Amino acid sequence: MAQLNLKDVFQEYSSKKSVFMNKDILSDRHVPDILPHREGKIKQIAKTIAPALRGQRVSNVFIYGCTGTGKTVSVKYATSELSKLSRSSEKIKILYINCKMKNVSDTEYRLLAELSRSLGKEVPATGLPTDHIYRIFFGEIDSRKWSVILILDEIDALVKKIGDGILYNLTRINQDLKNAKLSIIGISNDISFTENLDPRVKSSLSEEEIIFPPYNANQLRDILDQRAKETFTNGILDSGVISKCAAIAAQEHGDARRALDLLRIAGEIVEREGGSRITTEHIDKAESKLDLDRTAEVVKTQPKQSQAVLTGIIRLSEDGHEKIQTGDVFSIYERICSENSLKPLTQRRVSDLIGELDMLGIINVRVISRGRYGRTREIRTRLAGNVLNKVKNILRNQGLLEN
Repeated sequence: MAQLNLKDVFQEYSSKKSVFMNKDILSDRHVPDILPHREGKIKQIAKTIAPALRGQRVSNVFIYGCTGTGKTVSVKYATSELSKLSRSSEKIKILYINCKMKNVSDTEYRLLAELSRSLGKEVPATGLPTDHIYRIFFGEIDSRKWSVILILDEIDALVKKIGDGILYNLTRINQDLKNAKLSIIGISNDISFTENLDPRVKSSLSEEEIIFPPYNANQLRDILDQRAKETFTNGILDSGVISKCAAIAAQEHGDARRALDLLRIAGEIVEREGGSRITTEHIDKAESKLDLDRTAEVVKTQPKQSQAVLTGIIRLSEDGHEKIQTGDVFSIYERICSENSLKPLTQRRVSDLIGELDMLGIINVRVISRGRYGRTREIRTRLAGNVLNKVKNILRNQGLLEN
């Protein structure tokens, strides 16, 4: 076999002019100087955290809304501006944790270790008793007279992984602090997760609540126009590209992140093809690729119990069941648990997991009225073609689906 030589590939790529001036502008990590259509929400956040400038305790805040509605970027914008104002006095410390990140918040120990490191304290990755790591974190918090604002992004993922005990301890920590003050900003796509919290945690966490509504197509177009000017070289976008991205994302609960991803991936496709224009056809290609990658990633990161429920729905669907109901799913789910030495959950909890899979866009759940017999739910998968095959491979690797 001839040796593969990639030198020409790399040289050809580096010799061409890029369609991007700054691709990072389309990243969800980027915090722009202007956030169109979120000025009111940012002011709400700013007014809530402003007491930190006077050394006063900031109320805990719970922020929720669908994916891509600007929650995280608005919180980062407001807290960044607060940090700039307090930088000279160093009386405010902002800590940010994405609770979906692996090896960061899988256990209480890992979360507290990460927070302690953010405060400048080196702690081992494992090995200490949990109560000891609590004392280290508490000691670092209370070592100075400052206000610490802890942002827990995807806070629902944290509760699913390790329960609400950690939130109880964090929301009650101010009772024992002598010098410092700790406040929590929780961010979630799922408002329903608070329904199962300890009432004391729910009360403390939701001292202030801010709801982010979905963007409409016009608002998404404004966001894309602003970002595109800083991202692409002049004249690269065909007319209609921005509008198409905005229209697609508006159908997906007004998801700005999806709109930005579509535009970025379309640019990458053009660059790989050696093209000079981004057209609406490239947006179609980007949508297909994004659906495949996004769905696979969502399924891969779900807890095994959720994956078992999804496996049951896929099995029923492929066996020809058109009107799948919760009871049908629960029956096959119990068999899957038995086959994989999983402890089965209650039917009510499985019903909750079905609702979460619906919210993630992996399945479709429709409530059907049966008159005096009440209501029932009909479940269908939203997976087809390459997306379905990729999801099935993930479930096979977990041992949940047979070859």
